[in-house]
Amino acid sequence: MEMDRIIEGEGQRREYSRVDAYMPFEYRIVANEEKDHIQARISGDAAAPELGSIPDMGNHDYIIGEWLKILNLKLDTVIRLITLQREGFFGLPSKAVNISGGGMSFLLPQAIAPGVILEIKLMLTRNQPVAMCIYGEVTKSVRRDDIYYIAIRYVHMDVSIRDEIIRFVFEREREIIREKRG
Repeated sequence: MEMDRIIEGEGQRREYSRVDAYMPFEYRIVANEEKDHIQARISGDAAAPELGSIPDMGNHDYIIGEWLKILNLKLDTVIRLITLQREGFFGLPSKAVNISGGGMSFLLPQAIAPGVILEIKLMLTRNQPVAMCIYGEVTKSVRRDDIYYIAIRYVHMDVSIRDEIIRFVFEREREIIREKRG
């Protein structure tokens, strides 16, 4: 977001690359009694328990074994979709955000005080969409006309989730470069 560059100033350096993106996004303020029990997570990973490898059925049953592997992958996909639906990821409104591996910023119609913790549901749209529930502490809430610029830094996030976000940012940067070239 251009506003991000204006507010942050020219001389400050960032630890992570940032990109503008439009993605399914929803937030809520985390209640004080919840703060000790929050942890960022990737949703839809509640797949069926690992059944182990398919037993060797001999060469004549090789095709049956391959079909069982395909069915197992399809079942995992169905379970993932049901989990995403149950957790409310289908039908999220889309929003313009500026996202990086360290935090994100977006515009809201109301102010949120610095220090408040937000729970954010979003879907990183790439080849395979990744739904996640992340948490961020509001670091800025700046009024611009009738809207507020909100910036957060991630909290309670492990490296694997941050890596998913960084992967998304790099893929989005490549997409932007391809669009400019072509």
